This record gives sequence, structure tokens and C-alpha cells, in this order.
Amino acid sequence: MQRLLEFIGHHPYLASGAVLAAVAVAFYEIRERVQAFAALTSMQAVRLMNQGALVIDLRGKESYDAGHIGDARNVPAAELESRADSLKKWRDKNVITYCDSGVSGASGARALTKLGFTKVFNLHGGLNAWVKDNLPLAKTSPGGKGSSK
Repeated sequence: MQRLLEFIGHHPYLASGAVLAAVAVAFYEIRERVQAFAALTSMQAVRLMNQGALVIDLRGKESYDAGHIGDARNVPAAELESRADSLKKWRDKNVITYCDSGVSGASGARALTKLGFTKVFNLHGGLNAWVKDNLPLAKTSPGGKGSSK
């Protein structure tokens, strides 16, 4: 231990670099575990959607109108718990949540699970992964109806 302290004293930049690298790795791993809660790939989500899964977009109204997944319902993350009663018929059916990057989607999936939903999934990587896989988006026109892109 004495030699370690001596080494740190002689090489403060090297020691602080090692500590920063360890913190960065820990942060990355924690973030990946948070996003991986009940995660689905885009292709797995498409399969569930073809079987009749409910898709919930947790982004704001403006982002939803700019582009969303097919028949997704817009329920902003902040309103999810208060609007859960309107989704109660889906408690025992497949539900997929997503946001832009997957972080809020995972939080939304956890919140729905706590509210009694049994088959809740999160789109891993969110809408960014969906677009990266070249899957279609729908846009909401000013009249309120969606159109495919």
C-alpha cells in the first residue's frame, strides 16, 4: 500500500487518468443496464406489433407529430401514470414503449410494470434505432390524421 501511494504521488496525471477511465466505464455500464430493461430490437418489436401489441410513444407532442411509429399512441412520459387508467385494457397484452434514445422508454416500461402491466417491453435504442434500421415513420398532419413516410 505504501508503494501504491508513492506511485500515485510521483504520477498524479496517470493515476487520475486511471480513476477517470474507471468512472467512465462504470457510467457506461450503468446506462446500458438501465436501457436494457425488457429491451426489444426493432425486428422483435415489429413481430409483436404484427401480433397486435400496443405501442406507446413517450415523447412530447411536437416530436410525435414530426414522426412516430405506425399506430403508436402519444402518452408523454410525465403523464404516463396519470393516463394509465385509459390503457387498463392492455394490462395483460403486449405493450411496447419508446422514446428517442431508449432511456425514457425503459423508465416508462418500469413504471407500467409497477402499475400492474404484465407484458411490457422497451424498444432498445428508441426511435433512433428504428430509423437506423430503415423502418417507416408516420407523420401527423395538421388535421390530426397520420400519414406514412
